[in-house]
Amino acid sequence: MSTFQAPKGTYDLTPPDSAKFLAVREAISAPLRDSGYGYIETPGFENVELFARGVGESTDIVTKEMYTLTTKGGDQLALRPEGTASVLRAALEANLHKAGNLPVKLWYSGSYYRYERPQKGRYRHFSQVGAEAIGTEDPVLDAELIILADQAYRSLGLRQFRILLNSLGDKECRPVYREALQTFLRDLDLDEETRRRIEINPLRVLDDKRADVQKQLTDAPKLRDYLCDACKAYHEEVRALLTAAGVVYEDDEKLVRGLDYYTRTTFEFIHDGLGSQSAVGGGGRYDGLSEMIGGPALPSVGWALGVDRTVLALEAEGVELDLPVTTSVYAVPLGEEARRALFAVVTELRRAGVPADFAFGGRGLKGAMKSANRSGARYTLVAGERDLAEGVVQLKDMESGEQDAVPLAGVMAELTKRLG
Repeated sequence: MSTFQAPKGTYDLTPPDSAKFLAVREAISAPLRDSGYGYIETPGFENVELFARGVGESTDIVTKEMYTLTTKGGDQLALRPEGTASVLRAALEANLHKAGNLPVKLWYSGSYYRYERPQKGRYRHFSQVGAEAIGTEDPVLDAELIILADQAYRSLGLRQFRILLNSLGDKECRPVYREALQTFLRDLDLDEETRRRIEINPLRVLDDKRADVQKQLTDAPKLRDYLCDACKAYHEEVRALLTAAGVVYEDDEKLVRGLDYYTRTTFEFIHDGLGSQSAVGGGGRYDGLSEMIGGPALPSVGWALGVDRTVLALEAEGVELDLPVTTSVYAVPLGEEARRALFAVVTELRRAGVPADFAFGGRGLKGAMKSANRSGARYTLVAGERDLAEGVVQLKDMESGEQDAVPLAGVMAELTKRLG
């Protein structure tokens, strides 16, 4: 047992479970790669002010959950709690928006960090795949991203998820609603921290999960009643595009998400098999974020889907992923001459794209065959001094148990034929 363990609220990905995470990342990113989204990777830490401005100083992420540090040079840095602000910062720094091809369409995958009470489905270190479309205001773009996420989940075999959809309005109509909501909330029986939130960002009170708060919000003013004509038309177009694409969604007028930068379209992916931590992903439009962090006006939209949560959703539905074969051929040498000969075969198989492994360490036949069986290989190659003297190797079918002597010079061709 090691002296050290993973920090509280974190986890290690180890085989064979890690293969599920890789498969989920691949499935989520595949529709993006087929739709013009290019890969971007940003540092694991950023200037604290980037998140304070973009995510919002009143959010729990900034006030309670960020891991922050001070460098030897005195810089204030934070481990990234989410991806959008970092990706937009990187796109602006690289002047991608000036390349003349808007929107700038980017996807990313990585680890994120938030200090919160660990529980199943909520970790202090978690993995996401995200997508951002930067620089264009178009309801078709909003619909595209929702459709691509829906496509990714369905390609994995998930069926029991729901898409919640709402519009948060824009800088023209939201201030009017904000004032009406503040007036309503000030009369409720709320704790001091929630009352402070009323003055800073009242929409986030609607996102409060406590039953006693939600009960008091029954008669709260509805944002849809305050949307300007432009926002109404925009939202109706997003809804119509999703319906035309056969994507089922639910209108949720209380959906606001936890970040300050969202405007207009906002959405969330929910899986009811995960208990209280039911959100597996979400996103929305953030037309003012670029200006918040010192860039030009670049209306944008994006989402992030949790890899950890998606794996839990698959387990809740009992979905078994069709994972790629890790080993097709396992070589077992008996003797030094056989080690060199079979290792040459294994190297050739790998170069030909055949997953192959080798019995390292000079183990005996019994132990090596146990390892071959555990590897999941379809075929095992066994050779000793007598086999090599005859110019053959023993090729064993691990499913049927049949074993044949195959010429060493023709083993590559025989395996290629059998594996198809």
